[in-house]
Amino acid sequence: MDKSRLIEATAEKAASEESGRPLRTEDVERVVDALFGTVERPGTIAEALAGGESVVLGSFGGFDHADGSAAFRPGQALTEYLRGESG
Repeated sequence: MDKSRLIEATAEKAASEESGRPLRTEDVERVVDALFGTVERPGTIAEALAGGESVVLGSFGGFDHADGSAAFRPGQALTEYLRGESG
């Protein structure tokens, strides 16, 4: 899934949730760019890692910074979902 499809799928999923309030793809793209960054500027995850912080996204997982590179550590919920152990 590329960035464009991720943005579209996220907007669709948000619209199908309980609130039913659709999100514009332009708004979702702004959030994705702010979170993960662009070529022109880093996102909030990169800035936190550069500042010596870890980024934890609940049971989805988290990002750590060591030896000049970032690492993603999947959390329990993501791991169980990918193994088919949860719905």
